[in-house]
Amino acid sequence: MTSVARSRAPQARPFCLDIERDGDVVARERLLDAAMGPERFRKTSERLRAGRKPALAMVARDETGRLIGTVRLWHVAAGGRAALLLGPLAVDAARRCDGVGGALMRAAIAAATQAGHGAILLVGDAPYYTRFGFARAPRVVHMPGPVELDRFLALELRAGALDGAEGRLVATGERAGRRRATRKAAHARAASA
Repeated sequence: MTSVARSRAPQARPFCLDIERDGDVVARERLLDAAMGPERFRKTSERLRAGRKPALAMVARDETGRLIGTVRLWHVAAGGRAALLLGPLAVDAARRCDGVGGALMRAAIAAATQAGHGAILLVGDAPYYTRFGFARAPRVVHMPGPVELDRFLALELRAGALDGAEGRLVATGERAGRRRATRKAAHARAASA
């Protein structure tokens, strides 16, 4: 699924989008540490990701093949209504003006739509995500921990997909088994590199 994406920014450098591979784990963890710091493991969204396999994982690579961006989506449900939880989205600091984050968002939304998913939820900055169609999540749906309500956003990919959704979000995706230990090991390798 490799595709070349170009930004509207005048000096944007080329990059391509791809499905995340097993060999991307260390580079992804290093990128997430740089973008979000070690506190990222304490975020409320992490409670829904821990121990699960992502429904979709995409990366952006520069012209040399180096990983410069990542986005992942996870299976969740509220009140029996299935959705995806987006996050984390991160871009290498040196590439943040090249349109990498926007390209990853558009590709993730398109892939989720094509796969037949009905809605995407996320916790993030409304001014950034509203340009992709996200709006405040239904007030009757809440995260499994504290979150600023104005940052809890939703995008229905299919009209009415969140009708009847209520209560606390729960993880519904496939369990990762030893993945958590693998992620911690990858995190340790990234920190020591």
